[in-house]
Amino acid sequence: MTRVIYTGMDVHKDTYSLCSYDAQDNVMFSETTVKAETTSVLSYIKSIEKRYSNDDVMIVCGYEAGPTGFSLCRQLQKKNISCVVMAPTSLPKAPDEKKRKTDKGDARSLALHLAHKTYKAVHVLSPEIETIKELTRTRATALKAQKRAKQNLLSFLLRKGMVYPYGGRAKYWTQKFYAWLKTLEFANDIERYSFEEYLSEVNHQMSRVSRLDEKIGEIAEDPLIRDDVKKLCCFSGISTLTAVSLVSEIGDFNRFEKARYFASYLGLCPGIHSSGLSSQTLGITKAGNKHLRCLLIEAAQAMSRSQICGKKSLRLLARQKDMNPLVIAYADRATERIKRRRSSMIFRGVNCNKATTAAAREMACFIWGLMTNNIA
Repeated sequence: MTRVIYTGMDVHKDTYSLCSYDAQDNVMFSETTVKAETTSVLSYIKSIEKRYSNDDVMIVCGYEAGPTGFSLCRQLQKKNISCVVMAPTSLPKAPDEKKRKTDKGDARSLALHLAHKTYKAVHVLSPEIETIKELTRTRATALKAQKRAKQNLLSFLLRKGMVYPYGGRAKYWTQKFYAWLKTLEFANDIERYSFEEYLSEVNHQMSRVSRLDEKIGEIAEDPLIRDDVKKLCCFSGISTLTAVSLVSEIGDFNRFEKARYFASYLGLCPGIHSSGLSSQTLGITKAGNKHLRCLLIEAAQAMSRSQICGKKSLRLLARQKDMNPLVIAYADRATERIKRRRSSMIFRGVNCNKATTAAAREMACFIWGLMTNNIA
């Protein structure tokens, strides 16, 4: 009978803490700390194999998902060593674990989680898809920097008593707003210099976001993701950026057995508090992928701006051109249903933001159906 050895790895930037567990003999052994290199882990595994040279042994390694990424997992798998990346939120923890947390203890816990299957594995993307994912995340980071730069400029003007007189937030950053900026006069050259620095940073971040959008548009034509991106763009409200982000973040949609599992992964499902005979529905869980959740809520907002039974926009018609009629029909059916349900909820007095979040959850389910060919 094959003896299975479970190796927990608490990985950090500089060191890896390793610990092995023999489930057959119920014993922990070979606890050590090594340099944060794959070669060190391979040497450790060879020592385990040498220890059980007389037995048919299989080694299973695992570590928590974190800032170190998936490179260690991929390199071990290339050496035909079984390795899984565990979702930290899926690992049960003792109430007092934070008070006695050590790298050695974490490695022990991970080895036990591996042996008892008390974890959920993270889907490891292929290196090509992960590269595209990093680009979309870079764009998200640039967008945050752009927002902060704009806020800094407006705060500076407010401190100087200069308030844009032609409307609220929606009227900012238009040609009329930039024309107003050119008319501003400051008390001295130092204030003028500060203003120009703030404005220069805004322009720099806006051009940066624009360059990234162009690059993502080029990546969308990559044969690896092109077909999936074009299918997703048939939905109203889903742009190239959102489509590329969905494909690169999820990878394989078939790993979700049902549509509600996909919506739950995005944190769009309502929570519940149940005790005894009482049961209360809470807000959405906000668990899982925050980046995609925000994109889908924005897509639902964009979808709601058009009329329920109105004509398609020219942009949507261009995206649906030359696509499979079944895909177009499915996307149109989804758009109409989502718009009607959102409008009905608002008519009944549901908060607009809640209705939009519900629409995003519905959109997630339709997206799962399209990407898994469940469009009947």
